[in-house]
Amino acid sequence: MGEFAIGQGVSRFEDPRLVRGGGSYTDDIQILGMAYGVVLRSPHGNARIKSIDTTAAKAAPGVFAVITAADWQAAGLGDLMSHPGLKLRDGSPMVKPRYPVLADTHVRFIGDTVAFIVADTLAQAQDATELMQVDYEELPAVVSTAQATQGKARVYDECKDNISFVELIGDKAATEAGFAKAAHVVKGRFVINRVTAVTMEPRGAVAHFHAASGRYTLHTATQRPHGFRGDLAAILKVPETAVHVITGDTGGSFGMKTPIFNEIPLVCHAAKLTGRPVKWISTRTEAFLSDAQARDNVTEAELALDKDGHFLAMKVTTTAAIGAYLQHNMPAFFLNAGTLAGTYRTPAIFVDVTGVFTNTNPVRPYRGNGRPEAAFVIERMVELAAKQLGIDSVTLRRRNYLSPKEMPFKTGLTFTYDCGEFEKNMDLALAMADFDGFAKRRKESRKAGKLRGIGLSNTIERAAAPGTEGAEVRFDRNGGITMFAGSNSQGQGHETVFKQIVADRLGVHPDDIRYVQGDTDQVWYGEGTGGSRSATMGGAAFARASDKIVEKAVLITAHALKVDADDVKFADGVFSSTKTNRTMTMKEIAADAMVPAKIPAGMEPGLAATAVHKTPVNNYPNGCHICEVEIDIETGETGIVRYNVVDDVGTVLNPLLLHGQIHGGVAQGAGQALMEDIHFDESGQMVTASFMDYAMPHAHNFPSIHVEANPVPTKTNPLGTKGAGEAGCVGALPAVVNAVVDALAEFGVSHIEMPATPERIWRAMQK
Repeated sequence: MGEFAIGQGVSRFEDPRLVRGGGSYTDDIQILGMAYGVVLRSPHGNARIKSIDTTAAKAAPGVFAVITAADWQAAGLGDLMSHPGLKLRDGSPMVKPRYPVLADTHVRFIGDTVAFIVADTLAQAQDATELMQVDYEELPAVVSTAQATQGKARVYDECKDNISFVELIGDKAATEAGFAKAAHVVKGRFVINRVTAVTMEPRGAVAHFHAASGRYTLHTATQRPHGFRGDLAAILKVPETAVHVITGDTGGSFGMKTPIFNEIPLVCHAAKLTGRPVKWISTRTEAFLSDAQARDNVTEAELALDKDGHFLAMKVTTTAAIGAYLQHNMPAFFLNAGTLAGTYRTPAIFVDVTGVFTNTNPVRPYRGNGRPEAAFVIERMVELAAKQLGIDSVTLRRRNYLSPKEMPFKTGLTFTYDCGEFEKNMDLALAMADFDGFAKRRKESRKAGKLRGIGLSNTIERAAAPGTEGAEVRFDRNGGITMFAGSNSQGQGHETVFKQIVADRLGVHPDDIRYVQGDTDQVWYGEGTGGSRSATMGGAAFARASDKIVEKAVLITAHALKVDADDVKFADGVFSSTKTNRTMTMKEIAADAMVPAKIPAGMEPGLAATAVHKTPVNNYPNGCHICEVEIDIETGETGIVRYNVVDDVGTVLNPLLLHGQIHGGVAQGAGQALMEDIHFDESGQMVTASFMDYAMPHAHNFPSIHVEANPVPTKTNPLGTKGAGEAGCVGALPAVVNAVVDALAEFGVSHIEMPATPERIWRAMQK
């Protein structure tokens, strides 16, 4: 099955079903007798709830239930999960307020969940929501991350400075020693603006409570069905076995749909309360107001260099927004602070991160989760250093790159790289981008009234954090195969890649394989998807399960052919032995495996295997991005005109899907760099809560993106893969901004904040 083997550019097996309308998303779920839920949300950024009157809403036509915080507490149900275990600067425990499913005494951002109304139809639920009477006492709001600690307003009464935690990372003494002997110190301040996931499929949930069994069935989109089930069971105060989670097709997530949001336990409780299946589906504006958002930090950095431009040390101070509530698995951005080390030989780095509450949507991991932000800081600092020292930035990078001979290398900040060819990545990318021809292209652009700039970033990130992932491969008696994946796709092409691995390992045709994911009653074990772990973790688990299948099949073959197991050879799906002219295929062995008389004595019938892959270390995908932009001098409008990428993601499982992942990541990084921006006014009102106000990149914003691989397989997993899902976003953020700044160099511009909108660029030129 060489055409489907690892390394082949196989088209996605998922696509024919999806493009023909055969997908099954949350809103496609229809259950007889289904009711509909609507959330009453706070209209204030910060306010006390003085009273809630539900009388008129409960009396409205078709209404089955109105649930408030008082009702939730009376039912004895729990709060949402939040992150424990961090500390404040003085060593005392972090400030970790409750994260209520429904606001009881206080609302803390516009969109905060106040009540849940369930009715026979969606229109009836919406009408009843308008009848709810809530008396608010509006309070001052804090929305600026940079000003959150200044005491102008409090998100929580018990947190006077809005600081939840302080995390100190690295060797402060060694860093100060590096600065003490520096010939040059370069400083930079960077505002990493707030963005949101705007997934193609908004969040939603459909719940059904089975009274006879006391069991909840929940249909929803999530990256981690098994962990999700455990967390939900804790909130609902039931055993985990009383919750069945089913995730069908998922129209994007990027980290946003990983945790349990307020609406999930609400639909479950409403289903039990009303005896009806209950559906809630977010509208697009509601998604802007209630989805978790991302990025949003202010960073000040200093880089120390010797007289020849070698990096000695770096100091980074970051104020990072948490939003109104501390979500589960948050704050996680500082876990990837190691990305600040970049591809460079910087002996000492010290990072000071302060997490602050603001009256805004909660912040959580989003494609890259701290990696794009950190990559942006180090790559912008390299450019600022090159300018200050009067050194070409390519030359400055060469002086500081780590070489393959230095691997494994313990960086100055937490990470230990196992392999990589960073300078080679850059050399390949420079050739692809025709770097030497840029000066000519710049002159041609100038003649046309355009400024042309080129930006480079050579970034690295950690992927597949230490953990586990499960997989199962099961044959039926006719040789058909069912794969059960613990990883959960949101559009990345898991089915295709995992089928390739199994087809390659077992010599079977993908058409004979059925793929199952996202059902906690069918999939025996799974940690889910996130942090670019699926190919590494899920792929390795399927490889191990396939190898177990082969091991058992060898014994069955040896028994059937009456030879020793050591004499059996396996290739291309066929088992053979030089001591006999007989061969056996996988399908034949699968049939024999079901018949006790045809397998060795004491062997368990059936041909199936489960596997859990465990890794104690990260892997480190890396790559070089080179972006060229043109800027209209009259309007400040920016267009990306060339984009080239050389990436090292280890063994390339499927180049077609890899390129798709890189393209999508580049679009997200460039989107933030040039146009995407969540903005609040002083009262906490979001003024970018629709696509009329929140700009999204489209296909016409991009040229053809050229991607080439420079694979350096890692030994941290049996496939040699490194995570690819976030690589494009990590590299694009600094590459695009570096290109814009380069284009504006003749105006004396050394930095521009994101998003680099036409207005912001025009104003920079006027100054």
